[in-house]
Order: sequence, then structure tokens, then C-alpha cells
Amino acid sequence: MKLDAFLNRKAFIAFIIFLLAAITAFWPGYFGRILGPMDSHLHRHGLAMITWCMMLVGQAFLIKNKAFTIHRWIGYVSFVLVPIMAFTAFDLVNHLFHGAQRLGAGHFYFIALSVNSIFAFLIIYGLAIYFRKQPMLHARFMVSTMFAIITPITDRLIFRFFRFLVPYAPKIGGSPIVPFFGFVLADVLLIGLSIWDWRSNKRLTAFPVALAIVLVYQYSVMNFYQYEFWQKLCYWFVGLPLD
Repeated sequence: MKLDAFLNRKAFIAFIIFLLAAITAFWPGYFGRILGPMDSHLHRHGLAMITWCMMLVGQAFLIKNKAFTIHRWIGYVSFVLVPIMAFTAFDLVNHLFHGAQRLGAGHFYFIALSVNSIFAFLIIYGLAIYFRKQPMLHARFMVSTMFAIITPITDRLIFRFFRFLVPYAPKIGGSPIVPFFGFVLADVLLIGLSIWDWRSNKRLTAFPVALAIVLVYQYSVMNFYQYEFWQKLCYWFVGLPLD
């Protein structure tokens, strides 16, 4: 199947898989106890993220059924939803470490993992919106947004179902960096999509760009923890009065 045909008719399948993976991954820690007592920071972020996942599915269905006007109007909702997603993500990380006087390598790593993923997501989403009048390019970047925020899902699935992989993860501060496996999966899928796009359309545009953005993000996660500039940024960030 040509890639353009997949994006127009079958992309909803990829988004449904992403949604189901998210629900499965977060069932024990979030969805399974969503009606019980819960930290408000976590709850706000969880609701924002699952709304985004459902929006991806709905928008792909609308494209499949050629409901372009509804698709466009729902797309405007993302102009509000995405800033909420970003703020709730930053707010949650800030809440976890707020006021900390002493951070270690693991903390610096985790802040890069959580905060920089949102920046990568925002850049890819921004490109999707910038190219919204070029539907096929827009669709490619919207698909690519998944790969910036995939590790919270892959981490939890690995710990639940594939724990045997954990000892093979690289370590920072003696702790296994399980997101490494999510990084590899994201990179492989983006490379595969790039190859598919080249073979279908002789086009190397959105997916290689998304891959470059994701690789920079991944580098920051695996390396920034040891840099003084990042450590200073982390202390500044956790000291912000976001609560």
C-alpha cells in the first residue's frame, strides 16, 4: 500500500494501537483507580494526554470519511489542548521535585526525559500545524508526534510484560534506563516510515525531520544529566512556583 493511502484510510489503526497501548500501560497506576483519590497534578496531566490520544483517533476517522470541515474545527481545539498538555506535564515534574535542594544524576536524567519530550512534541506538532494546508505533510507530522511521547508507555509495558529486558538497559547512576528501548522503537519506526515514504513517493521530508528532532531529544536524555548547564536549569525549573 502507498503511504499516502495508508495515511488517508488506515492511520486511525496506528492511533488506536497507540491509545490501547497507553490505556494498558497506565491502567494500574491511573485508569484502574481513576475514580479514587489521586494527586490532582497527575490527574490533570492524565486527562490531557488521553484526550490528545482520543483526538488523534477521531481526527484520523474523520479524514477516512472525508469529513474535512469537522476535522478542521476539531483541529482548532488542539490549539487549546496542546498548551494544556504541555503545562500539565511541566507542572507534574515541577511538583515531583519542587523545592529540592539536592538533585542527583537520576533526577537530572528524569527531568530531561519528561520535560524535553514535551519540547520535542511541541516542535513536531508545530510543524504539523505550520503545514496544515498541505494535508499529506500535515498528516506525516501528526503521526510523528507519537514518537516524542512514546516512552511513558513503553516503560510501563516493559516493566509489566517484558521485565527480562530491564537488565540489558544502559545505566545512569546505577539505575537501568528503560526508556532506551522506547527510543530504539521510535527510531526504527521513523526510519521505516522514511523508507516507506521514499519508496512510495521519492520523498524525504517529514519523517527524517521528526527523526532528527527525536534523536536530539534522546541525546539530551542520555547525556545532559552530566552537564553543569543542565543541572543549573533543573534547579531553576524545580524552584518555579507552578503549584
